[in-house]
Amino acid sequence: MPHAHSSVSDLPSVEHSSDPTDVRPFNLHVPDADLDDLHRRIRSTRWPDRETVADTSQGPRLEKLQALAHRWASAYDWRRTEALLNAWGQFTTTIDGLDIHFVHVRSSVPGAPALLLTHGWPGSVLEFRHVVGPLTDPEAHGGNASDAFDVVIPSLPGFGFSGKPTGTGWDTQRTARAWAALMERLGYTRWFAQGGDLGASVTAELAALQRSQDIGLAGIHLNMALFMPSDEEMHSASDEEQVMLREGGYYWQTLSAYSQQMSTRPQTIGYPLSDSPVGLAAWIYAMFQDVGGSHDRHGDAEAIFTLDEMIDDIMLYWLPNTAASAARMYWEAGRNGWANPGTIEEPLTLPVGLSIMPGEYVRRSRRWAERRYTNLVHFSEVSDGGHFALLEQPELLVDDIRATFRPLR
Repeated sequence: MPHAHSSVSDLPSVEHSSDPTDVRPFNLHVPDADLDDLHRRIRSTRWPDRETVADTSQGPRLEKLQALAHRWASAYDWRRTEALLNAWGQFTTTIDGLDIHFVHVRSSVPGAPALLLTHGWPGSVLEFRHVVGPLTDPEAHGGNASDAFDVVIPSLPGFGFSGKPTGTGWDTQRTARAWAALMERLGYTRWFAQGGDLGASVTAELAALQRSQDIGLAGIHLNMALFMPSDEEMHSASDEEQVMLREGGYYWQTLSAYSQQMSTRPQTIGYPLSDSPVGLAAWIYAMFQDVGGSHDRHGDAEAIFTLDEMIDDIMLYWLPNTAASAARMYWEAGRNGWANPGTIEEPLTLPVGLSIMPGEYVRRSRRWAERRYTNLVHFSEVSDGGHFALLEQPELLVDDIRATFRPLR
C-alpha cells in the first residue's frame, strides 16, 4: 500500500526532544513506496486535449507538460536532490507552536556574519541552490573570503518541510517574527536578510520589525519591491515608469489568476493539486514559463531552467503535500484587502539594497524606491533575468548582495 502523504513527520528522520525550542537535525529520506506511488500517478494521468493556439496564451502547452511528466516518471533522480539537501545540513525547531524547517550552512571563514534567505511561491529552499556555495565559500568561487556568510534558509510556514498551520494568522508579519526568533535561537546577534516574492514581503517585514525592536538585523537586500506607486507617482510617471506600469498591469490582468485563486479559495485549488502530480506541475510550471527570464524568453521555461530544476521544486510541494497550506499564505494576505502578499506602508530606514530584474513584471524605479527605502545603499538594474532571480542569475545577484552588505559588515 503506498505511503500516505499526510504529514511532514511521515517523510524525514527527525531527532526528537522534550524541549520544543531545541534545534533538531533533520535527515530526509523519502520512502520508495512514495516515489512508486508518484510514478504510478504520473503514468495514469488523464490528459486534456491540446491547446488551440500556438503560444502559451491559454496556459502551459500540452507537449511541454507531457515532456516534463515523461522525464519525471522515467529518468528524474530524486535521490540526487535529497542528498544535496542533506549535505547542506537541515534542521527543525518549534517557534510559535509551529515546526520550522531550515537549511543552515556555516562558512569556514571565522566571524562570517549570517545571511537569512527567504524564498517565495512557487519557490523553495532550492531557489538558492546556486548561491549557497559562493555565499559561504567565496574563495572557492573566485571571490574574497571577506565576503563570506553563514547562510540560513527557512521553509515558509506551510511550505516544504515546515509545519502546516492549523489555524489562521500565519501571514508575512508573523513569519517575520518567527524568523527573528530563529536567528536569535541560532545565536546570531547581528545579521542580514534577503528575499524576493513572498520572501521580499517577509524580509521587508523584518526591517519594519527592526524599527520597533532590536532584533539584530543590520540590512536587507530585495530582488522585488512590493509597494504600490501612489496616484501622484503614476500621474507623473516618466516614460520608463509608464512602461513599468503597463507591464505590471498586464501581469495583474492576464497572468495573476493563480494569486486570485489562492488568495480567495486556497482550499478549493488544494484538492486537485494534492491529488494530481501533473496538475500540481502545471500550476507551478506556468509560473516558470510566464515570469522566468528576461522578456524575450517569457513563455519558454526550458530556455531558462532545466527540467530537473523545475521538477525538484515541484517535488518540494508534492512530497509534503503542501499545495493547499502554501496557498493559504496568499489567503492570509487577501484578508488584509490585497490579493498579493503585503507591502510596507511606512518608509524603511534600515540599509536596503534593491536589484531590479529586467524580466520582472512588477518593477519599480529608483525614484519610487528611494521614497520607501530612505537608506537605499545599493540599487542595481540587473542585465538579465526574471522573477526567480537567484536561481536564474546567481552570479549577478551574488555580486549585488555582496555590494549591499560589504560596507555594513
